[in-house]
Amino acid sequence: MNDTNQQFQQVMTVCRDLFAKKLHDYGAAWRIMRPSSVTDQILIKANRIRSLEIKGVSLVGEGIRPEFIGIVNYGIIGLIQLELGYCDRDDLSTDRALELYDKYAKAALDLMIAKNHDYDEAWRSMRITSYTDLILMKIYRTKQIESLSGQTLVSEGIDANYMDMINYSVFALIKLDYGE
Repeated sequence: MNDTNQQFQQVMTVCRDLFAKKLHDYGAAWRIMRPSSVTDQILIKANRIRSLEIKGVSLVGEGIRPEFIGIVNYGIIGLIQLELGYCDRDDLSTDRALELYDKYAKAALDLMIAKNHDYDEAWRSMRITSYTDLILMKIYRTKQIESLSGQTLVSEGIDANYMDMINYSVFALIKLDYGE
């Protein structure tokens, strides 16, 4: 499990680094996005991953790894948007945006540790294509919850689905970076 925790944190460092660089270049322009738009951005990335897995070739030169990183970062953006609400302009300083990023990255790590305990690292036996399918399923669940304005009968909320998307993406990145 220590390897998993360390690998998880190393992957999250890569994701955070890209997030920070984009924050420098664009600011927190994503603050205008409603959570449903964030969900759709994640859908685009997950669909591209699945398309590349099936076709086996990319015509734009980027593989699936950057898309999984994008899902991690958009998942965290989604969690931030759920907490703060969306707004009409970039209203976050770089420091505050990174503080919120770190809060949700830690929450994802804590969730992974708890689930890893209960499931005995079952994720390590799964295929990356299964993570893609599970992420897509979580996206469609999220879209349904959004359509219901969050009024579910027995389901976890949008935030739980974003957390699962983040964690499945990190698992895929661990396998891509460190192998089976």
